[in-house]
Amino acid sequence: MTVPAYAAVDWGTSSFRLWLMDANDNVLAERRSGEGMTTAARTGFADVLDFHLGALTAPADMPVVICGMAGARQGWIEAGYVDVPAPLTAILSGAVRIPGEQRDIRILPGLAQRSTASPDVMRGEETQLLGALDTLGDGDQIVCMPGTHSKWVHVSDGTVTRFSTFMTGELFEVISKHSILSHAVDAADGDDEDAFADGAEAAFQNPALATSLLFAVRAGQLLHGMTATQARAKLSGTLIGLEIAGALQDSPNVSGIGLVASGKLQSLYEVAFRRLDLSYTVIDADTAVRRGLSVAAKALWQGEER
Repeated sequence: MTVPAYAAVDWGTSSFRLWLMDANDNVLAERRSGEGMTTAARTGFADVLDFHLGALTAPADMPVVICGMAGARQGWIEAGYVDVPAPLTAILSGAVRIPGEQRDIRILPGLAQRSTASPDVMRGEETQLLGALDTLGDGDQIVCMPGTHSKWVHVSDGTVTRFSTFMTGELFEVISKHSILSHAVDAADGDDEDAFADGAEAAFQNPALATSLLFAVRAGQLLHGMTATQARAKLSGTLIGLEIAGALQDSPNVSGIGLVASGKLQSLYEVAFRRLDLSYTVIDADTAVRRGLSVAAKALWQGEER
């Protein structure tokens, strides 16, 4: 029987993912739940982690490495930030140990951009980037990491030089449920790739018309019989097109984009990139974060007997 060497945890705002790993960084078992930071802050981070480790009969002295919102100010313990520009490997020396726990539990820090003109922070994505370095390769890279708060990161030879956050997913949630457009999309059933791509292209080409393009979703339904499914797809495409336009405004001649994503978000961004004739390489988000956590585990406990 293979003995687990450590647990790797990606602890987001609304999700919890744990992988039991062996010494060769192979996944032995996995746990997923909706017990993200918001829930764990009420029920107890230690209790959530112990429950899932217990369900996998993990050894009591097995170490755990964590990335994400568990290290936020309102999380388990604040892990702070590494200021950019900085090599991604700098997060390894900034890991914070949870005091008072029997097992060795470390939380990785995030990244901070302290420019007064464009302040920004990230937690969790830095570990995905660390895990994606082998795929990204050397030289200057632009990396897109879709999500509730999408990140676009400029990386040069393993060093994060700058990044930007776009509230695309959150805006979609708010607009589709709490604005006049909720009437246009509430009966949506399925997807419409053409409507999505049309919205992305229009917004990418005319980002200054953002709020007008958003209202056109409602007007198109009233005047031209646009279905709720088409309206929802066009709303999504419009917001993602705006994001891409903003992210690439100072990089008009980008040769390629690293897309760190999975599932539906990966599909949506691929559709948008193809319509906009943007070259891209897909890096699976789960694989990237696991690889990044494995790099951290080796740096933290290399050579220790367990």
